Amino acid sequence: MTLLGAMKAAVPWPDVPVPRSPEPADPFEAKLLSTARAGDPDAAHRLGRLYAERGDRSAARYWWERSARMGNVDSTFNLGLWHQRHGTTEEALAWFELAAATGDAEAAIYLATLLLERRGDVAGARTWFERAAADGSCVAARRLALLCEDMGDAIGSRDWHRRAATEGELESAYDLGFLGYSAGDEGEARHWWEYAGRAGHADAAYHLGLLLHAARDPEAAATLYQLAAWQNHPRAAFALGGLALAKRDLRTARAWFERAAHAGRVDGQRMAGFVCVELDDRPAAAHWFAQAAAAGDAEAAYDYGLLLIAEHDDLDGGRHWLAQAAAAGHHRAAAELRTLQAMTGGPEQPEDVPHDAPSCWDHPTDPELAARAELAVAAGRRRGDAVADAADLIEILGTWDLITRGLAERHDPVRWLTETSGLHAPAVEHLCSVRATLLKPGTAPWPAPAEVEHVLATARDLRRRLGLR
Repeated sequence: MTLLGAMKAAVPWPDVPVPRSPEPADPFEAKLLSTARAGDPDAAHRLGRLYAERGDRSAARYWWERSARMGNVDSTFNLGLWHQRHGTTEEALAWFELAAATGDAEAAIYLATLLLERRGDVAGARTWFERAAADGSCVAARRLALLCEDMGDAIGSRDWHRRAATEGELESAYDLGFLGYSAGDEGEARHWWEYAGRAGHADAAYHLGLLLHAARDPEAAATLYQLAAWQNHPRAAFALGGLALAKRDLRTARAWFERAAHAGRVDGQRMAGFVCVELDDRPAAAHWFAQAAAAGDAEAAYDYGLLLIAEHDDLDGGRHWLAQAAAAGHHRAAAELRTLQAMTGGPEQPEDVPHDAPSCWDHPTDPELAARAELAVAAGRRRGDAVADAADLIEILGTWDLITRGLAERHDPVRWLTETSGLHAPAVEHLCSVRATLLKPGTAPWPAPAEVEHVLATARDLRRRLGLR
């Protein structure tokens, strides 16, 4: 059936009043109007678009309907958009379906999206997405991949993501990297993140850098971080700052940390302050520590407090920021406050420092562990799932590393920790299990925030029982 025949069979034709528009003074528009009135579908379509651009909705609809009656697919599609915005869903669906039936992939995508979002018709949406994908739409292939993923069809999701990715849809290549990583297939993750990263996807380049960093290849990681940083990726700039700092290249580290800091990263502000102290640029250090401390960073508040006391003899300001850090669980800040009290006779315990503040993790953490933690968070967050903070995962991994460092290989760490700390074995086993999931993805689902909160409490309890902070 032709488009014209299909329209006569499927679409009711209400009488759309002829727009009362003055005769155009512009010769081109007058010629277009005359041609449209004579029955030219292309002229009627162009005239409808002209009125739409002017904001004359009724005139645009009138001429598009005249054009559509004569078989113009573009006008049919535009009528779908018109009714989606100004009419009803049912009318929009009817027009989009007419255009989609001719092989218009964009109309099929709009139709499928409306069916999914307005009607909850998953089967109908999938049918039209598949038709659009068969007509070569990589956008439709990606939507199918996400739809299959929501339905629990892992094989179908990967197949459609691959089809979209090979057609140039970089977001699907990026997603394939995460699907591979979450399944424990790091080779698959590397392949797709490199594919997308080399084509200009900054997040893919950055996460490939993290994966290489986690595999203890910092030089290769730096190349990918730079690829992302050139596209103004602040986390990549921060990572490059860390790599430069590890080499004691302080000026390069400062440049990268300040780049991350200017983009709003609080940890970038703190680390920029730290490097400025190392470079003996105290005013710049104070500037960055102040920004990070004001944003709630406990380590920066501690450093800023010390700097105010040492450089400016500002005991009140220093005491304030040390108290802020101590209230967040920074034990060195609490110790400094006690020292200040002993020296100056100030209050024994500032009012805003709770006695039961949780321990603040301030131990240096292996960069490879930090990379694993960030990859886990990104993998869990990819589809909008609630996930834990990377800092919490870093504390979990770092705690295990801290308390088992130097333990002979012949020892069972769970048994040893249970016997040494007096903590119940299931709690230690749970901590060990979550650690294994973070380090070796694919062995279990990513831990949910509630699970991480429970394991984090175990980690802190272990450190307390073993006399560690």
